[in-house]
Amino acid sequence: MSLFSQFREDISVVFDRDPAARSTLEVITLYPGFHAIVIHRLAHWLWRVRFKWLARFTS
Repeated sequence: MSLFSQFREDISVVFDRDPAARSTLEVITLYPGFHAIVIHRLAHWLWRVRFKWLARFTS
């Protein structure tokens, strides 16, 4: 699964679990839990492609 398809799935999960979520833009910009998982997955991807310093800096 690609990084962006995981992001789309995460947005879908937010809509499934939070009835107050009204738009994709709102989820992307205002949900700190979504930000945390996106940064974690980005750092993990960077680590796997051997950008270890950048992965640690990101996390």
